[in-house]
Amino acid sequence: MKKYRLSDLQDTKEGHFLQGILPGEYLSSGGLAFEKPGYRTHSNDGPEGRDYHVHKDCEVFIIAQGKGEMEVDKTFHPVVTGDIFVIEPGEDHHLISSKEDPIVTLWVHAGPARHKNQLEEQQG
Repeated sequence: MKKYRLSDLQDTKEGHFLQGILPGEYLSSGGLAFEKPGYRTHSNDGPEGRDYHVHKDCEVFIIAQGKGEMEVDKTFHPVVTGDIFVIEPGEDHHLISSKEDPIVTLWVHAGPARHKNQLEEQQG
């Protein structure tokens, strides 16, 4: 896991805005999540209901609002608005939203190809 702040991002006019911290030429998947107060993401959603969640590529979480903790391999890190967490391949990770100030996050993956919605449809 690596931690950054929004102010650490490089000024870029081409490519994606996470260049330098997220490998991959294109943002390929992601979303915006509004977590419930006290909610822990990815609980019991591993194989056979095991309590772990990993990826084969990097995933970035940008804390857009709120507070909480990022649990990475059973170690807890405080998170606040403006934090950026890069989760490395194979790291078990869970985001825990504060009860008093629930988290809003942007999460993204990057890869060698654009998201399927940005590709031209094949004529059949």
